[in-house]
Amino acid sequence: MTALLDAHPHLGVEPVLRELSIPSSTYYRWRQAETDPCERRRRDAELTGRIRQVHDESGGIYGSPRVHAVLKREGVHVGRKRVERLMRQAGLTGISPVGARASPTVTRTPIWPLTWYNATSQRTGRTSCGSPT
Repeated sequence: MTALLDAHPHLGVEPVLRELSIPSSTYYRWRQAETDPCERRRRDAELTGRIRQVHDESGGIYGSPRVHAVLKREGVHVGRKRVERLMRQAGLTGISPVGARASPTVTRTPIWPLTWYNATSQRTGRTSCGSPT
């Protein structure tokens, strides 16, 4: 909204807002938020900087739980979910541990003996499925 009015100052603020059905108080509140952010946004910017620093010091390994633990240990009072949100917004992710993978078996041994695999029946088109005894 503000970018539109900045790009076309000859249009005037009030006529554009009237056409878009936006109250002028809303527009001026947006303008003020751009130049003077609220306390929460300022604190988020500070925390994001500190979170980036902790994340970089770990070599990019730490995720949000470890970053939160480091901040808590340093005496920074911040919630776990806030750290998660700020890391998500900053595009920071930790490295997940990779589990052990099972190697494929070299020999393919049958699970059960296939003695009845090619069994035939006295009837045409049928195989027996009972016990051999």
